[in-house]
Formats: sequence, structure tokens, C-alpha cells
Amino acid sequence: MALSVNALQASVAQAERQVQQDRVRVNQDTSRLDASRDQLAKDKQTLADNQQASDKATQAAETSNQPLPTVNLTRAIENPPRAEQVLPPNLTIPKPQVNTLGQTVGKFINVTA
Repeated sequence: MALSVNALQASVAQAERQVQQDRVRVNQDTSRLDASRDQLAKDKQTLADNQQASDKATQAAETSNQPLPTVNLTRAIENPPRAEQVLPPNLTIPKPQVNTLGQTVGKFINVTA
């Protein structure tokens, strides 16, 4: 009878260890499942963002493919008469200034310097 009690206690102990190991596995599987669900949610959000960006790019490409308005080039280049042609002020050479002796100021400054 002692042998059967010991065998029974050993069986119970083995079963308790197995139950404990199974609980640990269940907890690990639960954690992995939660992590997988979180990753799935992130992936779905990334996919939605990428689809939205793709849709915007497609719309932009479709609008840029529309033909531009035509330009009339018949009057694109005009040749005004020589008297009307004027250079911008930053491209014109300043006229020399003359002092009371009839010398240009630039020459007078160079001579006296």
C-alpha cells in the first residue's frame, strides 16, 4: 500500500509540474498573440497610410498629365525702334562729371592722388 501511495504522490507531482509548464506556455502564447495583434494593427495603419499616399500621388500624376494651355508666339519677340531701346540703369556706363576747370572728376582725382 505504501508503494502505491508513493507512486500516486509521484504521479500527482508529475501532473502538477506538467500543469505548471502548460500554464507558462499558455502565458507565453498569450504574450506572443498580443504582440502579433499589435504588429498587425501597426501594419494595417502603415498599409492605409501607404495607400493614401499612393492615391494622392496618382491624383497628382493625373492632374499633371492634363495639357498645358497653348501659348501664342506670334508676338513673343518684339523689335522696338533703336531710339526706344533703353538699357537698364545697372548696365549703363555713367557719364563722366566735369569740374569747373573742364577736367573730369575721375581724372582730377587720379592726378592729385
